[in-house]
Amino acid sequence: MNLRAVLFDLDGTLLDTLEDIGRSANDSLREGGFPPHPIDSYRNFIGDGVAVLFQRALPEGASKDPEAVAGCVAAFGRIYDAGWDVASRPYPGIAGLLDALRDRAIPMGVLSNKPDVFTRKCVGRFLSAWPLAPVFGQREGVPRKPDPAGAIEAAAAMGVAPAEVLYLGDSSVDMLTATRAGMFAVGAAWGFRSVEELEAHGARAIVRHPSEVLALL
Repeated sequence: MNLRAVLFDLDGTLLDTLEDIGRSANDSLREGGFPPHPIDSYRNFIGDGVAVLFQRALPEGASKDPEAVAGCVAAFGRIYDAGWDVASRPYPGIAGLLDALRDRAIPMGVLSNKPDVFTRKCVGRFLSAWPLAPVFGQREGVPRKPDPAGAIEAAAAMGVAPAEVLYLGDSSVDMLTATRAGMFAVGAAWGFRSVEELEAHGARAIVRHPSEVLALL
């Protein structure tokens, strides 16, 4: 392997955002007259963008109603904007990993299915001490993960070939994205999904602490 750059997923990989996302989503559901969920349920709802989150979180009939989904998405944008940084924090060990990558002059970027505006806010608030570039959230005109387009664009922005990128993520979406982009897929065992899911969808390595990423480079 000749891995020369690292591309990170955001939610469940760099940042533990579960509580803020789950609380905001529950408030959005309540506002629309729908039942909320235990916060831990959002581990399985997060990862494919906000619209899919609500397709999973809404009751069966409403989940197929475009107006119900759109209403929750709009409410979430407003509610999350007021509370996206209440409980969210980098995972233990992330700062040390990013310090080591910076010290080794290894390019590193972020690719998330979170709306681009919130992806940039989260990185700016919690990860501004490190040279993360590019920082891509879900953007209009760019298909969301697991389509590899965003990952390939990120590799080009870091000045490396896709095959030279270690992609670290915590879900099947991330493993599929990395594989389809021709990157080295690494699963973060501390994230929102299970190790079994990561392995079943193409993880070529599993790391249980952020520091273990360094041994793969």
